[in-house]
Amino acid sequence: MLEFDVTAPVTIATDPDQSRIRVDQIDLRLDLADEIMRLKREMNAVLLAHYYQEPEIQDIADYIGDSLELARRSQETSAEVIIFAGVHFMAETAKILNPAKQVLIPDMAAGCSLASGCPAPEFKRFRELHPDHIAITYINCSAEVKALSDIICTSSSAEKIINQIPMDQKILFAPDRNLGGYLMKKTGRKMLLWQGTCIVHETFSERKIIELRHRHPDALLIAHPECEESLLNRADFIGSTSALLKFTQESDAREFIVATESGILHQMQRLSPGKLFVAAPPQEESCNCNDCPYMKLNTLEKIYLCMRNRSPEINLPDEVMRGAERSLERMLQMSA
Repeated sequence: MLEFDVTAPVTIATDPDQSRIRVDQIDLRLDLADEIMRLKREMNAVLLAHYYQEPEIQDIADYIGDSLELARRSQETSAEVIIFAGVHFMAETAKILNPAKQVLIPDMAAGCSLASGCPAPEFKRFRELHPDHIAITYINCSAEVKALSDIICTSSSAEKIINQIPMDQKILFAPDRNLGGYLMKKTGRKMLLWQGTCIVHETFSERKIIELRHRHPDALLIAHPECEESLLNRADFIGSTSALLKFTQESDAREFIVATESGILHQMQRLSPGKLFVAAPPQEESCNCNDCPYMKLNTLEKIYLCMRNRSPEINLPDEVMRGAERSLERMLQMSA
């Protein structure tokens, strides 16, 4: 296992003045989509967007995908600048796989509850308590935690990766306990789980979903494996974001209740316009809890500003980059 000081803060190279998002300084006469396209050409840049972004961002992105797809796209691009419309750990991943390229993120505050719930110093101590375990870590974690891990995985690659680990090798899985529990059932492997959860996927109301199914008796319930086990037990199909999208295209069903972040419904509706997609409801009536508050921090205005100002920019210490690259490369090799 790589040894370095994980308590040292990761530095973010950004002009302090430009890091304050001042969308009020944008000329209202500008067509932001056109301006972003112009800047992409001038900068030789590529815009990557996760499925959970707002529709208007998805519609102008060069590539849309889940974490695994976007990691591969970032590694394959010939662009000199990568703009990542997603959350912080995704932009970090792009930088780790492209150390010589500039990686920009529209809003540095776009974090992740799973990543923040697994601090590197605590993860390091967790590993030290279980030195005979190999660490397979979900990509929803910080660069420092990636550097302390043996193999990174995504929800679409985790099962394939776990099945390549020798049966006598003990495994610890972090940081999502729900995904870990689902994988234990799928693979038959006992794993030591970090007790983290996603604030979006743990908030769906099982009672309200049951009520929805009564109103839509022909609808299939499809769910991301980050959801709670009780909900997964009711699902007709469980899969990663991209797997859910593919399932809705190939299924003969005409109606779907979708238990994952609501941003994916835009692509589902676009690719299957004759089908009905209903977002699974959260427990609280008065919140948009099935929207990731971090993903939704990104806007066209912020994308335009980060490109115009070339800030905020992702930068990481060399030792973190080297360790994280090793574990990410193993993910890409084992999920090929």
